[in-house]
Amino acid sequence: MAWVVDSCVLIDVAIDDPAFGRASAHCLQSRLRQGLLICPITHVEIGPVFDGDRTLQERFLEDAGIDWTEPWVSADTVLAHQLWAKYVVKKRQKKMRGRPIADVLIGAFAARFEGLITRNADDFHRLCPGLKLIRP
Repeated sequence: MAWVVDSCVLIDVAIDDPAFGRASAHCLQSRLRQGLLICPITHVEIGPVFDGDRTLQERFLEDAGIDWTEPWVSADTVLAHQLWAKYVVKKRQKKMRGRPIADVLIGAFAARFEGLITRNADDFHRLCPGLKLIRP
């Protein structure tokens, strides 16, 4: 089953980040046979890296062996709804910080697949308990 790739990992590879680029690229390469894909939210988030040029962005994804066409489905919405409601309760209790709606959406999408490849595993662990996470 395929792995969902988080925006930060793709950005690491796209810009050849000196601190994380190599590890992120190796992590993706090692899971290529299982399949790699991104959430539609991630497609939007990484757009600025390519100056909004979708052709360039989609060529990068294709060259990396990452499917960007997997659709968002109603089950993703249902899970995201549940995760966001739990997050807001914890936020009101001052047990969570920020407003990570993009992470909730990406986590809900990733739950349909093998898991998520991200450098932000601690954040996703709090938002999406039980989601399999891999750190590059």
